[in-house]
Amino acid sequence: MSDQHIDPAGNTQAFRAFAQRSEQESTPQKSRLLPIIAIVAAIVIIGVAAFLILR
Repeated sequence: MSDQHIDPAGNTQAFRAFAQRSEQESTPQKSRLLPIIAIVAAIVIIGVAAFLILR
């Protein structure tokens, strides 16, 4: 019979590398989302103000 020993440190290191990679990849998406939300909010506010003034 072969020894079925699995090194838990290897799995932990692989998970940590995966988690760090996931955080680095997801960060730019959040920074791009904020300006888009701000622009959409500004357009809505300007539209509502124009509607109220022209009414």
